[in-house]
Amino acid sequence: MACPEVDGGLGTPRPPAEIAGCDAGRGVLARVAFVRTAAGADVTNQFLAGASMALDAARRNGVRVAILKNGSPSCGSSLVYDGTFSSARTAGVGVTAALLEQNGIRVFSETEIDAAEKWLIDVSASENTT
Repeated sequence: MACPEVDGGLGTPRPPAEIAGCDAGRGVLARVAFVRTAAGADVTNQFLAGASMALDAARRNGVRVAILKNGSPSCGSSLVYDGTFSSARTAGVGVTAALLEQNGIRVFSETEIDAAEKWLIDVSASENTT
């Protein structure tokens, strides 16, 4: 287990952070969005560093599937908070989820463990028939 936010240099506990700008985590990777705390501190670089460390660890260990915490600005796999600090969520992925997906790692939320297992079984079966 790992926490990209902690690995990127943020403490525990840490203030809530949300993605502001377009396209959530993909937007952060493209530098058209950023991650900030409710107090306005820009923590984008820490989120990018943590995502990079997660990708490096995944590559070193041959990871094909990641199960991440949905809603997180790092790990959200389908939902993230909308950047307004109003508890509103929006469709999108977090920074780490976006980077893993861009690099061929399939991302699921903590509520999709059965789907992740099925995906791995299906992929393994198709690889064994080719």
